[in-house]
Amino acid sequence: MNFVEELKWRGMIHDIMPGTEEQLAKEMTTAYLGIDPTADSLHIGHLVGVMILKHFQNCGHRPIALVGGATGMIGDPSGKSQERNLLDEATLRHNQQAIKKQLSKLIDFESDAPNAAILVNNYDWMKDFSFLDFIRDIGKHITVNYMMAKDSVKKRFNGEGDGMSFTEFTYQLVQGYDFLHLYQEYGCKLQLGGSDQWGNITTGTELIRRKLDQEAFAMTCPLIKKADGTKFGKTESGNVWLDPRYTSPYKFYQFWLNVSDEDAKNYIRIFTMLDRETIETLVAEHEAAPHERKLQKRLAREITCMIHSEEEYEKAVAASSILFGGATADALRSLDETTLLQVFDGVPQYKVARNVVDEGIALVDLCVERCPIFPSKGELRKLIQGGGVSLNKEKVVSVDRWVDSQELIAGKYLLLQKGKKNYYLIIAE
Repeated sequence: MNFVEELKWRGMIHDIMPGTEEQLAKEMTTAYLGIDPTADSLHIGHLVGVMILKHFQNCGHRPIALVGGATGMIGDPSGKSQERNLLDEATLRHNQQAIKKQLSKLIDFESDAPNAAILVNNYDWMKDFSFLDFIRDIGKHITVNYMMAKDSVKKRFNGEGDGMSFTEFTYQLVQGYDFLHLYQEYGCKLQLGGSDQWGNITTGTELIRRKLDQEAFAMTCPLIKKADGTKFGKTESGNVWLDPRYTSPYKFYQFWLNVSDEDAKNYIRIFTMLDRETIETLVAEHEAAPHERKLQKRLAREITCMIHSEEEYEKAVAASSILFGGATADALRSLDETTLLQVFDGVPQYKVARNVVDEGIALVDLCVERCPIFPSKGELRKLIQGGGVSLNKEKVVSVDRWVDSQELIAGKYLLLQKGKKNYYLIIAE
């Protein structure tokens, strides 16, 4: 497979340095992509770069994932108007291990193939580099005029934020040195990144040219935005993380399921490994019947299976069907507490003393006297007789229905449903 051609039809190339395609056609090439280690999980904003590394390896080349431990201690000015928080070494090491674990699901680090991926941390080669050595060996090769001409620097000098510290100003030199180091250590000839990194990346190619008199290459992908122009990957509750501790597989699945039609057409190219023919067929089917949301369903399936597992995907589908489809009582009982609360986030909640449920109570008493879900017992009885009330996804057939602790889901919850769409969560504690 041709790496550049593959990325072009997927809409994943923004800038590419002349000669890059020829270099990739000539030999197995090593390329690196930097990953910010400020958290112990990647989020879906990182996923664009990771997918590029995955395609790169699939096309027979060798990817290097660089965890920016040293640069994470400085803070990258690109696209930001404020300095970031700096991290200590123990936190960085912990984050690095967590990130490698996530990357290993998508990229092959372990095999003995010549293009097996490598994980490096620039802290390992920067930590013993003295300031005097750095300004003598690296600083003298790049002029201040060259550094000042970069857009990321110009923006900060022109009044965005609080200006730029000397620490941040040196960032592009440190990143440039990473490229030089990887060129010398691993023969790395290409750096990949987001379009906001173009300035930093080309500083690296320039440093290699001036110091080693060798040629290196650069390629960036567009920054992903939603069709309405807003930032991709953010929800009301923050980032969409790959780690289930921060974003459950259910929430992760729901994020992709709920993207707009226009975004789904872009995302299925960027975030899945489906081939061109399959994607074009899916897009055509979707356009013929958009209400079926085939594109969103396939996107959500592919990416949830890839990041979590098929089992977690099936659970997420089952959880979704509880709220939006004809799920069974067994499906409801299979939910863990976290997913249950996420599925029913926003529905009215009522609390009742645990001993009331332990002792047993008539449903009409529970839902009128203890939890004022219904205004009167008469109204609730009428609804039950009309088949309009369910408890834990089972139709209530008797007005004398009794409830006790054996019915609690996850040992704590009762789910009452009025009609098709009105849910109420009773919490026994």
